[in-house]
Amino acid sequence: MKKPPYQQGLFPHWSSIPIRFRDLDPLNHVNNALFSTYYEEARIKFIQQVPAFAQQLEKGFSFVLANITIDFIHPAEYPGTLLIGSGIASTGNSSISSFQAIYTEKEKTLVSVAEAHGVWFDLQKQKPSRLPQIKDIDRLTVSL
Repeated sequence: MKKPPYQQGLFPHWSSIPIRFRDLDPLNHVNNALFSTYYEEARIKFIQQVPAFAQQLEKGFSFVLANITIDFIHPAEYPGTLLIGSGIASTGNSSISSFQAIYTEKEKTLVSVAEAHGVWFDLQKQKPSRLPQIKDIDRLTVSL
């Protein structure tokens, strides 16, 4: 998986998450199990900013996570704040792949990268659904 150095323009969406004391393991590093939650929070914030997704979220659609691959590169420590870059890597008829990276806010050190694959899902019908048309999808895509 790619390990991009920090660049503000690399990702179309950025989220900021403070490291909480309860997130730590006995070595005072963020526990690896929390990274999936950090990535999920950032993906949700990202899709809520895309009008086509936000409109359908209100109508009972959502992403169902099919899989996620996370590479851990550098420990994240308390206290601190993490910056999470999110963008679309590719799309299919009903699926979307994202690429995300976590950096320390202060030093801009790359902490982790992740690729997630989700399926756009109709919650009422309990089945996959076609992705909505996304205007200006190129500006939401990560180019690595």
